[in-house]
Amino acid sequence: MLIVLPDILDPAGVAQVRRVIDAGAWADGNATSGPQAALAKRNEQLPEDSGAAVEAGRMVLDAMGRSPLFVAAALPLKVYPPLFNRYAGGQAFDVHVDNAVRLKRGSDFRMRSDLSLTLFLEDPDAYDGGELVVEDLYGEQRVKLSAGSAVLYPASSLHRVEPVTKGTRVASFLWIQSMVRDDGERRILFDLDRAVQRVGADKGQGDRSVVELTGVYHNLLRRWADA
Repeated sequence: MLIVLPDILDPAGVAQVRRVIDAGAWADGNATSGPQAALAKRNEQLPEDSGAAVEAGRMVLDAMGRSPLFVAAALPLKVYPPLFNRYAGGQAFDVHVDNAVRLKRGSDFRMRSDLSLTLFLEDPDAYDGGELVVEDLYGEQRVKLSAGSAVLYPASSLHRVEPVTKGTRVASFLWIQSMVRDDGERRILFDLDRAVQRVGADKGQGDRSVVELTGVYHNLLRRWADA
C-alpha cells in the first residue's frame, strides 16, 4: 500500500526545518547503510545524533502526530527518529530494500521496519530527477511531491531514488513499526476507517450504523494489533 500524505508540513514548517538542517554539518550518506545499500547509495546525510537532525526530527514527528491520515494509514507503534538526506550532481540511490530491523546506535532502541516514509523538503521544480520509484504488484510507482508532502510505502518493497541531474533534492526519511504488521490487514483497516469517516460525515457520528461500523473497525484492530 502506497499512500501520499499531503501537506504534513505547511510552507512555514518546511522553511523552519530547512533553516535548521541547511546549517547542519552534512556527511556521507552511507553512515546508516547496510552492506548492499552501501554499494547503491550516493548522497549526503545529516549525522543522526547531530543537533540539527535531532531538532528538525522533533519538528517532523510533531507534524506527523497531527496528521490523522498518517495515523490511520500507519497505525504506528514505534517510529525511528527522522533522518535527513540530500542528492545533487548526479547522486542517486539504486534499487534496494530497507533493513527489516533498525537499531539506533548507542541505545537499546530496536524496531521492526514495516513502513518507510519519505517527506519531501524541496519544491519539485527546483531540481531535475530525484523521483522515488517504488516497485509493487502494479509496476513502478514514481513519486515526486511538493515540499511538505510525504509518501508512505512498505519497507519490504524494492525502491530507488533516480539521479538528481540539476539542483538539490532534500528530504527527511524514517521507518515505522506498525501495530499491524501485515500490509493487507493494514489496508483493510485503512479503507474501513476512511469509509466510517465518510458515513459519519453524512449521517452523523452518533448514527447507529456509524457506531456499528466503528465497532467492526476496533474489533479487527483488536484481533490484528501487536500492541
